[in-house]
Amino acid sequence: MEIQNTGKFRLIIEGEEAVCEYYFKDHQTMVFPHTFVPPAHRGRGIASKLIKAAMEFAKANNFVIVPLCSAVVAYVQRHPEYQILLKK
Repeated sequence: MEIQNTGKFRLIIEGEEAVCEYYFKDHQTMVFPHTFVPPAHRGRGIASKLIKAAMEFAKANNFVIVPLCSAVVAYVQRHPEYQILLKK
């Protein structure tokens, strides 16, 4: 998995890109507007892997998160260990 300066966590699967996009709202807040997995690769847990990597990155770097993407919202709801990252 690769973290780029372009604001996305990404995986390349059979030449296709899956992403969890983010941007920094300020020096401590990561906003997650969009997650995408190519249709041929959906249902294999790829979005969850990307989102978990994003949450671990946020946690390790003491960022708070704003999940705008429905996949990120659902992931955080299913994984209470990341709810502490939610911006109050």
